[in-house]
Amino acid sequence: MLRIGNIDIKVPIFQGGMAIGVSMSDLAASVSNAGGVGVIAGTGLSKSDLLDEIKKTKEKIIGAGKVLGVNIMFATTNFMDLVDASIEGGVQFIIFGAGFSRDIFQYVKDKGVQAIPIVSSLKLAKISEKLGAPAVIVEGGNAGGHLGSEFDSWDIVPEVSHNISIPVIGAGGVMTPEDGERMLSLGAQGIQMGSRFVASKECGVSEIFKEMYVNAKEGDIVKIMSSAGLPANAITSPYVEKVLHETTDLPSHCTNCLKKCTRKFCVNEKLRKAHDGDFNGGIFFAGRDAWKIKEILSVNEIMNTFKKIFK
Repeated sequence: MLRIGNIDIKVPIFQGGMAIGVSMSDLAASVSNAGGVGVIAGTGLSKSDLLDEIKKTKEKIIGAGKVLGVNIMFATTNFMDLVDASIEGGVQFIIFGAGFSRDIFQYVKDKGVQAIPIVSSLKLAKISEKLGAPAVIVEGGNAGGHLGSEFDSWDIVPEVSHNISIPVIGAGGVMTPEDGERMLSLGAQGIQMGSRFVASKECGVSEIFKEMYVNAKEGDIVKIMSSAGLPANAITSPYVEKVLHETTDLPSHCTNCLKKCTRKFCVNEKLRKAHDGDFNGGIFFAGRDAWKIKEILSVNEIMNTFKKIFK
C-alpha cells in the first residue's frame, strides 16, 4: 500500500501514459481494477475526446477505491485544456512530463486532483516538492518514448529518493519483477511501467506493434531525435532508419499540436501509424530494455507477477 496525498494505492504500480492511443480505456481500467494506477494518455486528444475517454474508463472500473490518472505532455499546445478535462472528469492524478509546469500545482489545489510531475533530475524533484507535488515519477533515459535525461533511471532514482521526503515512483527499465525489485532497492516506493503494458492483451495497439516488442532483440531499440525536440527510444524500423539518417519526408500538413516542433516529420502521425500496425511508416516507441519482454500477457497476469515484489 502506498499513500500519495489523500489517495491509497493498493499495488504501487503506475501504468505509463503512452500516447498516441496506446494507453486508453481498456488498458487503464484493467490496471485500476487490479489495484494499480491506470493512466489514460491525454496527449493527442481534444478536451471533449479526453472527457469521453475518462467516462468510458470509469464505466469499466469495478468497485470503490480504484485509482485513475491522465498523462499529458506539457509540450502540447492544448495542455491546459486537457488539465481542465482531467479535473472535470474526476480523475485522481494528472501526470505530466516532456516539460515542466510550475503553475499546475497551485492550479489544481482544492480541485480534487493531484499533479504528479515526471522528472529526470534531483534539482527538478526538489523544485516539485517545494511547489507542492505529492510525489514524483523519476524517469531515466532508458525509458520509452520522449526522454529528459541521458542518465538511466538506475542512476537517477537513488539520488532523488535519498534527498526528498515525498514518494518516488521509479520509471524506466522495469520489464521484469527482478527489475522492479531493483528499483525498490534504490529507494523508490513504487514503479511505473509502460513497455510491459504495451505487450498486454488489453492494450489497444495492433498485434504487429505488440509482436515487435516480443520479437525485439537486445540492441534493437535505438535513440532518435523526435520532431518534438526531445530524444526518444524506439524499436528499429524502416521509418526509424529514415529518422536516424535524416531522410524523413516533411509533413504535408500541420495541426500545431506541439509548442515546439522541428517539423522534420510529424511524430504524432508516425505514432498513429505505429498504433495501426504500419511497419514501414510507423515509429514504435519502446523502453531500451523492452527486448526482455517475451510474451503478451493479460493485465491481471502482469500485475500478479509484479505484486509479489511489494510483500
